[in-house]
Amino acid sequence: MKRDIGLFGKQTYDLLVIGGGINGASIAHLAARSGIRTALLEKGDFASGTSSRSTKLIHGGLRYLENFDFELVYESLRERAVQLKTAPHLVKPLAFLIPVYRGDRRPLWMMRFGVFLYDLIAGPYRVAPHQSLTKEKVLELEPGVKREGLKGGVLYYDAQMDDARLCLENVLSAAEAGAHVANYAEATGFLKANGRAEGVKAVDVLSGAEFEVRAKRIVVAGGPWTNGLLRLDDDHAKKKVRTTKGIHIVYKDRLSDRALFIPSASDKRIFFVIPWLGHSLIGTTDTDYVGNPDQAGAEPEDVDYLMRETKRVFPRLDVSPAKILSTFAGLRPLVRKGGSANKVSRKHLFHESPSGIIFVVGGKYTTYRAVAEDCLRRIFKDFRPVKPFTVYGGGMVAENAEVIADGCGLEPGIVRSLMDLYGGRYRDVLALVEKAPSLAEKVSDDPPVIKAQLAYAVEAEMARKPEDVFMRRLPLGSLGPVPDGLQKTAEQFLI
Repeated sequence: MKRDIGLFGKQTYDLLVIGGGINGASIAHLAARSGIRTALLEKGDFASGTSSRSTKLIHGGLRYLENFDFELVYESLRERAVQLKTAPHLVKPLAFLIPVYRGDRRPLWMMRFGVFLYDLIAGPYRVAPHQSLTKEKVLELEPGVKREGLKGGVLYYDAQMDDARLCLENVLSAAEAGAHVANYAEATGFLKANGRAEGVKAVDVLSGAEFEVRAKRIVVAGGPWTNGLLRLDDDHAKKKVRTTKGIHIVYKDRLSDRALFIPSASDKRIFFVIPWLGHSLIGTTDTDYVGNPDQAGAEPEDVDYLMRETKRVFPRLDVSPAKILSTFAGLRPLVRKGGSANKVSRKHLFHESPSGIIFVVGGKYTTYRAVAEDCLRRIFKDFRPVKPFTVYGGGMVAENAEVIADGCGLEPGIVRSLMDLYGGRYRDVLALVEKAPSLAEKVSDDPPVIKAQLAYAVEAEMARKPEDVFMRRLPLGSLGPVPDGLQKTAEQFLI
């Protein structure tokens, strides 16, 4: 799929979407599938902000029950079911265990009631029934957790996802349906006539070339950058977004085959320890952030906090720096309200500026499809989403990996990995190997990656820089620095 900036000046679009995170991607996707002439601009790479730096969960939000946010929990559980059905290669069921200790802020009875209520609200969207666990059963399932003071636990189910690729597949679906999309294309100002916005001035970040995009309606799905884009439209605009930072650690070694939901002992936060790429993803924090969104990172005190709290539950945990493969930070673009950061609702709303621009505010990853539908209904009164909802690689892959591997001369593990990453589009990657057998060469063992995937990231998925390939098209960058040799191999495809 080619990135062609020249396309944007050739027509007036029905809809221009600014922001290539999950909300912008899904708005463009649903709009294009419904026959709306759509353009999408993203100043960096698709999903390069919060949408690739999440806890990688599609979930109802068990802890939101404490805030009596039942409507949001139900909406999220319903959307969880949609995503499990729509993108089974990227969204998969995952068991969550909550160990409860003497003196915890949330006692065992409360946790048992919480998961009971969670499943009750889910109703037909429940993944699997929850279980109450004795101390002995918790230790049988998780022998590495601390025994002292353990009262018991609960087991419930949610889902895990590949956030960057789920966002990317919405972008690719939009493009396949006729939308014009571009990464590294930054909106630098709004074009107005009689006070109404009718387009944007933009710059090609890669070449420096300036261009204009005209549209009847404009949506800004800028996430943590929303306040700045509000000021771009109106110098006196009030801030609408409260950004809170969540940091994550990728820890070498798989601490569990399940996710663990762990209440902190030092404050009221909760965090997760989740199996991820053969290792463990630990996160997240929830603290206010007021700096430049482009510069958000994991501070040493945040890393220390997560490792300290994790070691409390896993006393034999090695907390040496060598065990930390990588860290990353994401910013939540919450509705601007006072109070504790973890008490602010994850509900979304829309703000329409005097110039007619719609700004998306708030929301959570799980509800992205509902956010997109709500947004498009607000703009286009006769909007009707095309059913069923699908994404680029969606649908079950029925083929047997071993049989496919025999036919194309690849290892079964590589074929299974391709199916998991690309869904039905794995055949497109194999087609590259068929044309050029040298692309079957493996460039990574864990996870398994072949050269054809580097070529596919550039040719079909609009990767423009090595970091686009390794951080968002493939998961290699989250497992530590990418070897120089592999960087150079990727650069050869980018020329």
